Amino acid sequence: VTLTLAGLGGFILSVGMAVDANVLIFERMKEEFRTGRTLGAAVEAGFDRAWTAIRDSNITTFIACIILYWLGSSIVQSAPVMSFATTLFIGVATSMFTAIVVTRTMLRLFVGTPLAPKKALFTMYSGKKS
Repeated sequence: VTLTLAGLGGFILSVGMAVDANVLIFERMKEEFRTGRTLGAAVEAGFDRAWTAIRDSNITTFIACIILYWLGSSIVQSAPVMSFATTLFIGVATSMFTAIVVTRTMLRLFVGTPLAPKKALFTMYSGKKS
């Protein structure tokens, strides 16, 4: 497997989208946690609220990848464009799976541990003005 500059760009962009998805999930979860929900309820509500934004951004990226791959293979006949589109598609699909399945599973498992009741692990902002 050869990693081209275009492939590296697609990989970096997909890592950025993965970070964005996890930030969305945890911010929604913190918002729910601050309203007084239990940790388990905040995890589920946070994922439910973040899912639409994650889904929409990933579907838009998938469509762009398909168009880029088609343009790279038929009209422009450019291997770097196809490499970028392929790497980005695989990276975004992987990050979508890890954000929704792996992160959710890990947080569900965390809810049952002795560390779960500690609010300080989930909130950096106390709500108090200094």
